[in-house]
Amino acid sequence: MLNLITKRLAVMVPTLLLVAVFVFTLQHLLPGDPVLALAGEDRDPATLDALRVQLGLDKPVPVQFVYWFGNILHGDFGTSYKTGEPVLALILQKLPVTLELATLALIIALLIGLPAGIISAYRKGTAVDYAANVVALSGLSIPNFWLGIILILIFAVKLKWLPASGYVSPFEDLSRNLQTMILPAFVLGNALAASIMRHTRSAMLSVLSQDYVRTARAKGLYEPAVVLRHAFRNALIPVVTVVSLLFGELMAGAVLTEQIFTIPGFGKLIVDAVFNRDYAVVQGVVLCTAIGFMIMNLFADIAYGALNPRIRA
Repeated sequence: MLNLITKRLAVMVPTLLLVAVFVFTLQHLLPGDPVLALAGEDRDPATLDALRVQLGLDKPVPVQFVYWFGNILHGDFGTSYKTGEPVLALILQKLPVTLELATLALIIALLIGLPAGIISAYRKGTAVDYAANVVALSGLSIPNFWLGIILILIFAVKLKWLPASGYVSPFEDLSRNLQTMILPAFVLGNALAASIMRHTRSAMLSVLSQDYVRTARAKGLYEPAVVLRHAFRNALIPVVTVVSLLFGELMAGAVLTEQIFTIPGFGKLIVDAVFNRDYAVVQGVVLCTAIGFMIMNLFADIAYGALNPRIRA
């Protein structure tokens, strides 16, 4: 297992470098000039030149990348062009919010998707199976922004059970925090639950037809033990892969949901940075998201070893 983790960590280094090159290059290919956005109505050439020198934008792009990536290795993600705050401080301020939202959404998705997938596979061809597939297809088809608006209309406007938007830190008021996060977490978790359900069903159908499952039944083992202990554990490998990727997508793709519910996470940060041509913030957020994907893949590899001794060997 240690050897596996070491190899994965070694692969992450060139991957991070490649991602950094793509992030930096593609950002500079976008239309617009951050200096013009900062200068506002003052378009004096001397002012523009001074701003470019101050921000290091007067140097060739390869030189800018070397300086930027070198600072990244030392924990310096640069300074926001718009606010003058360190990018790392902005990321550390917004990251816990999106991380909490993604975690709650994933928990909801797992609580719905895993049992539905297991039952659907076990009751293949029955009305329960068809109903689960219809619900899964609906979850994948309904747009998040539409579902979010409908939930706000029902639970916030009509019933007045939950707040329509906003965010309260769990360190200030945990109860209020959960009230503000439950609707956006359900919106995100709903689509994920459908995807997890379909992958769990597919994996369980493959495993339930294996010889060792028939042997376990022939030995007279209790049916729930056959399904959960023998079949489900071996079906978890592809599910773990999907869950790790979905969590990474949650960190990167919660932009629209955070905008709808006015949650000050990565989504609002990246949207504001793009509109303000704040290159440093955009690059920092995208790079941190890529690092999050790599960390989740590493956790998935560790989970593989925990679930399957052959991978551990």
